[in-house]
Amino acid sequence: MQLSSLLPLALIVFPTVLGASNTNTSSCYGFPLPPLPASASSENRTIPWGTPAFTLPNGTVCCSSLAQVRLGINEINAQLVELLAQRAAYVREATRFKGTLDTVDVPARNVEVIEGAVNASRTTTPKLPETIARAVFEAIIDASVSFEKCFFAEFDGEGGCGAK
Repeated sequence: MQLSSLLPLALIVFPTVLGASNTNTSSCYGFPLPPLPASASSENRTIPWGTPAFTLPNGTVCCSSLAQVRLGINEINAQLVELLAQRAAYVREATRFKGTLDTVDVPARNVEVIEGAVNASRTTTPKLPETIARAVFEAIIDASVSFEKCFFAEFDGEGGCGAK
């Protein structure tokens, strides 16, 4: 699966930005994240603070409650799980084209995928923080390489890693 096939997810599941409620948050979208100021841990805000910052696909402004936020996150999580299942199926198929265990992990390809995700994060609407794009794709690559090695070993009759 190519990175470009994951990009529609950002357009489908992430709503359109109306505008940030605090312009000081722009540094939170880069990588690495800036250190938290010491005052942040002792700050006590009236809840909810700020104003809703984006419009849902149905045109309503989100979000008026934490429950509404969590419902939206749960819906996105379900879509992510489905996409990750498809990605894992592609990873399994890729294994069939590799002749040795040494060819399963291709560091240059891993960097290409991770940096591609980070670069794509700079153009999403709403903006995907680079630190999230990097961490998520590093985790996807690490888990995918482990899965692919397991599948490779299992196919060779070396016992593999459990159920097929």
